[in-house]
Amino acid sequence: MIVRLFNNFTIINLFVLNEALYSLAERFISYIQLEKRYSAHTCTAYRNDLFQFFDYVTLSYGSTPVGDLSHIMIRSWLAKLMEDAMTAKSVNRKISTLKSFFKFCLRQGLIKQSPMIKVIAPKISRRLPGYIEQKGMQALEDNVSPVSVTSLHIFANDFEGMTHRLIFEIFYQTGIRLSELIALQEFRVDEGNKSVKVMGKGGKERIIPVSPELLVQIRAYMDEKRRCLEEFENGVLLVHPHSGQRLYPKYVYLTVRKYLTEHQITTLKKKSPHILRHTFATHLANNGADLNAIKELLGHSSLAATQVYTHNTIEQLKKVYKQAHPKA
Repeated sequence: MIVRLFNNFTIINLFVLNEALYSLAERFISYIQLEKRYSAHTCTAYRNDLFQFFDYVTLSYGSTPVGDLSHIMIRSWLAKLMEDAMTAKSVNRKISTLKSFFKFCLRQGLIKQSPMIKVIAPKISRRLPGYIEQKGMQALEDNVSPVSVTSLHIFANDFEGMTHRLIFEIFYQTGIRLSELIALQEFRVDEGNKSVKVMGKGGKERIIPVSPELLVQIRAYMDEKRRCLEEFENGVLLVHPHSGQRLYPKYVYLTVRKYLTEHQITTLKKKSPHILRHTFATHLANNGADLNAIKELLGHSSLAATQVYTHNTIEQLKKVYKQAHPKA
């Protein structure tokens, strides 16, 4: 039995009214989790999207078999979401969930045609990804604060400072995601081939080349970890400098935000770890890297997700043109 709140009224027995739909949703989630190997975060998001849609259908139309779910019901639900000020990006994610779900239903022979073919996704105005200028990243790499008058160094000369500095170095030199950084294992660092092996989305592995300087930092960090900590989580590369446990997302987020803010590394309002991933990709693109190579390094499933960095390259060219051309 599922209990939810709608407009301050408690709605009971939604599951009982549409048991077949909710059970089918769980079958779909098991499929994407076990066979498609989607991440736990993605599976949770898909489940929430489907349950939200089924709640709406049950309340608006009553008991409805999967074969009777129509594009009219879906459009009505999406219209309500947008009336409630949901962004086009969030609505498109829910559309993506429904497309995957009905595709699964087609394969199972539960429906003859997906109702999604008559559903048009709202257009999203693409924002250029923010990134840190090279001089800001150079200050972090040199460990010299551009603004502090009390301390020349950005990172402290202890194990905690070493941990924080390595977080920045790995993010910037590899472009990996926050979840990939946290899960990075020591044995995946290949000093011989000067690379790291990363477990990305959907359990897909990719190999990222790294500089000899970063490998030296990683080796020094692993040695210092064993010297400073009596106990630490075995196998994990980066650990909490005090507890020895693997890092958790909020710790990394707050660490990145702290240094970018205190030392005024960037004027961007958003100062998250993902900014460092954007910075990695943008600096590669601005320096002439092939777009397909950037795609592979980032672990994107399609080139469409990588193409946004070409816009930053164009902006950089415009900037150079305005500064250098006498007629600009």
